[in-house]
Amino acid sequence: MTKSDLVVDNGLLLIDKPAGPSSAQVVHRVKVLLRAKKVGHLGTLDPFASGLLLLGINEGTKVADIFLGAPKSYHGIMVLGVATDSQDATGTVVQVRAVPTIGKVELRDLEQQFSGDLRQVPPMFSALKREGVPLYRLARQGKEVPREPRSIRVEKLRLNKLGNHEIEIELTCSRGTYVRTLAADMGKSLGCGAHLKSLCRIACGHLTLDQAVTLDDLERRDPSMTVPLLSLEKALGHLRAITWENQLLSRLRLGQQEILRRLDKPVEGEKLARILDPRGGLVALVEWIEDVPQGRWRLIRIFKV
Repeated sequence: MTKSDLVVDNGLLLIDKPAGPSSAQVVHRVKVLLRAKKVGHLGTLDPFASGLLLLGINEGTKVADIFLGAPKSYHGIMVLGVATDSQDATGTVVQVRAVPTIGKVELRDLEQQFSGDLRQVPPMFSALKREGVPLYRLARQGKEVPREPRSIRVEKLRLNKLGNHEIEIELTCSRGTYVRTLAADMGKSLGCGAHLKSLCRIACGHLTLDQAVTLDDLERRDPSMTVPLLSLEKALGHLRAITWENQLLSRLRLGQQEILRRLDKPVEGEKLARILDPRGGLVALVEWIEDVPQGRWRLIRIFKV
């Protein structure tokens, strides 16, 4: 990021997370480092995974839903012939089978089979809860409980054979997709089983890994330097901006939803829009909903500027 991208108080901090720490541990380290009032992740990463972890800082936590729901892109490597209980390299091996001959035809068939709208059964080693207990705790006790399949979407899937036992994966998928489960399911389809050896998130929506800073760089920074936050105005720059006068903004800050009737209907496919003050500061986010016949704009977030 350039010096002009640096902001002090509110925004998003893009972290290049190493494999090992949990997302919660990264949040804690950053909160201590920045002495921020609020820090929260905008989409968790498994401890074994690396790559882009978005953190909302102070007012930045208010846009969590936008990035939680954004498509995510990953790069990973799956190992064929070896299945683990966690579906990744951190788990215990539960099955070893011979790997069949796999060529380009088989890879293209696999891409087609696991692209588009799918139903996926969440893994036992996950933070999903059953009667208030995280599934991973039950899994560590050797227990398995029924899980309902969930709808996911794989927008893009590219597979490349690295050797007799490894396949490189590049994909873009919807919220709620477990890539390690996708790898395990592809292994089952091939008849040999598989697990995910490594996984790196390279993008979340329009934000990418090359914009991120490492924890080490953050910890080594000169205390006099500004923290490299991405402003909310830039983070949400993909949304249409509507500039209002301060008089109208005062009414909006009081929660007067009727003032939103001044807005035109959304362009095709538009769900969210930004409302800015005359200086370009982000004041609010509005959402188009269709709970009435003609639809309407609804105020969903107010920001302190």
